[in-house]
Amino acid sequence: MSKNEARLGRVNEEIMKAISHTITYELKNPDVTGMISVTRVKTTPDLKYAKVYVSLLNSKSIEKTMNGLKESAGFIRSQVAKIVNLRITPELVFEYDDSIVHGEKIDNILKEISKKDKELKEKLNSKEEN
Repeated sequence: MSKNEARLGRVNEEIMKAISHTITYELKNPDVTGMISVTRVKTTPDLKYAKVYVSLLNSKSIEKTMNGLKESAGFIRSQVAKIVNLRITPELVFEYDDSIVHGEKIDNILKEISKKDKELKEKLNSKEEN
């Protein structure tokens, strides 16, 4: 890992913490509902843009919440500028991260397979006993 990549990694971490704090404690947009987790931040090497991946739990409307975050990007960016000491504060681009939802689906499928497997083994065992 180069020196620049390591620095970018630290910058991403700091920006992520600042955005999480701002969304949780300072954002007053009524469209932004539910529990919002910033899952990762990917900043361009020139620090002009930062893609912010967020996952949502118990949101009334994912679409409304994402639009609310996009509308509030300027405010969130100004708060990040106060917290993170960078020459340039990147423009924030919010992206919905459905990996948690996707993971839950996979988890449920695996549980279902496991349950059917267990039932099948029980049937086979009961047939052997008879």
